[in-house]
Amino acid sequence: MFTNNIHNLILNADSYKASHWVQYPPNTEYMSSYIEARRGDYPVVFFGLQAFIKEYLSKPITLQDIDEAGAVITAHGLPFNREGWENIVNKHGGFLPIRIQAVPEGSIVPVSNVVCQVVNTDPEFFWLPSYIETALLRGIWYPSTVASLSKYCKNIITKAMEKSADSLEGLPFKLHDFGARGASSMETVALGSLAHLVNFVGTDGMSALAGASRWYGMTDDMPAFSIPAAEHSTMTSWGRDGELDAYENMLKQFGGDGKIVAVVSDSYDLWNAIDNIWGNKLKNQVEKTGGTLVIRPDSGDPAKVVREALERLAAKFGTTTNSKGYKILPDYVRLIQGDGINAASIDKILNTIMQAGYSADNLTFGMGGGLLQQVNRDTMSWAMKASAIYKDGAEGKKWYDVFKDPITSRSKRSKKGRLALVEVDGNLKTIRETELADGQINLLRDVYVDGKLLIDEKLTEIRERAGW
Repeated sequence: MFTNNIHNLILNADSYKASHWVQYPPNTEYMSSYIEARRGDYPVVFFGLQAFIKEYLSKPITLQDIDEAGAVITAHGLPFNREGWENIVNKHGGFLPIRIQAVPEGSIVPVSNVVCQVVNTDPEFFWLPSYIETALLRGIWYPSTVASLSKYCKNIITKAMEKSADSLEGLPFKLHDFGARGASSMETVALGSLAHLVNFVGTDGMSALAGASRWYGMTDDMPAFSIPAAEHSTMTSWGRDGELDAYENMLKQFGGDGKIVAVVSDSYDLWNAIDNIWGNKLKNQVEKTGGTLVIRPDSGDPAKVVREALERLAAKFGTTTNSKGYKILPDYVRLIQGDGINAASIDKILNTIMQAGYSADNLTFGMGGGLLQQVNRDTMSWAMKASAIYKDGAEGKKWYDVFKDPITSRSKRSKKGRLALVEVDGNLKTIRETELADGQINLLRDVYVDGKLLIDEKLTEIRERAGW
C-alpha cells in the first residue's frame, strides 16, 4: 500500500532528487549549497527558517518512513536510496547529518547575497544537502518574500506619515492582513501572515497566531490584533431599506469608549452612506460613541474613492490641521481601504490624498491576495544552488568550486565556493569563507546541526531586528 502520509520528509522533494545520489562524482565527501534572492525590487527580510526546522527537521526519520517512501518512489519510476536513508537512522538516530547556517531572522539583506548555507556533516551523506532543496527553499522563499514585501509597504507608509502625520504612533496598525481566504492553504496563511507580522500587528489570519506560538515562542504574548468588522452579508441581510438599522446595530453592538469598529459601507451607495447615514442620521451617535468608526469602501478606483470619501467625511464631520499642515478627521472617524491594495496602489492612494491636503493618518489599509498570494519564487528570483564540493580530485582532497554560468542567461550565474556574509563599510557583501579576515564576523551563524536547533528566537526579537 502506498502511504498517505504527506509529512514524510523523504517524499517532501521533487521526484528527480531520488536519482541524484548516484549522479555526483566518485570520492565526493561534502556538498555545500546556498540560498539567495537573486534580484528584486526591495531587500530581503529573512524569515521562516526556524518555522521550517521546527516543523520538518525536529522529528527523526523512521524505518516506517523509509518503507513508505521506498514503495512510492520505486513505483513512481525512480531508484530509491534505501541504504542511505537506513544509515541515517542507524548512524544518526534518523536526524539529518547536516549543518544549516543562516543570517538571523529579521535581518535585512540586499538581494544577490547569501542568506542560508547547507552542508552535510557526515561524508557518507554528501547527497543530502541537495535532496532537501525542495523543502528548504520553499520554507524560506515564501515567508521571506512576504516579509520583504510587507516591509516595502511599511516603508511607503512610513514616508507618507513622516510627511503628513504628527507622529508614527499608529504605524504598526496601518497595514492589516486580509489574505486568509485568498491563500492557497492554511499553512500559507500561518507562514505568510506571520511573516507580515514581522512588520505590523494587524491580521485577520488567525492561523498566524497559532504559528507564532508553535514556531516562535509567542505562547503568552498576543502577537497581533483585530477588531469587530462588518462584511457585506451582515449588512445586506437587513435589506436596502434596512441599511440604516444595520449600521446603527454595529454602533450599538461594538461602539463605546476606546473601542474600534469597522463597517463596510458600499453595499449599495457609498456616497449616500457617508452623506446621509453616517454623516447625518447617525452623526450624533458616531460623535458621541466614545470610540472610532472605521468606514470601509470596497469597490471602485481605490485612489479616487478614498479621496472622495475623505472629502465627503470632512464636509460632514469637519477636520483640523495638524502640525505638518495636513487635514485630519476627528478621532472618532477613519477610513480603511482593503480592495485593490498592493504596494503600487498604496503609494498612489497616499500621494493622491496628500496632494488633496489630507494626512496619511486618516487611513488604514487592508491587503489580501496582494500580500499573501500574488507572490511566487520568481518575485525575488529565489534559488538554492550547490557552490562547493569536497572530494578527492585532480588536486587532491579539497574544496572545489561548483557553479553554473549559462551563456544564455547571465542572471542565472551562481556563486562559487563556501560562502560567508560580511559587513564592509556599512554594506553587506557575500565573500568566500576563505576570504574572512582575522576578526571579521561571518553573519551566517549555525542554526541547525545534526538534528539540534541551536537558536530559538521569539517573534519580538525578530521584529526588533527588522527595524520595529
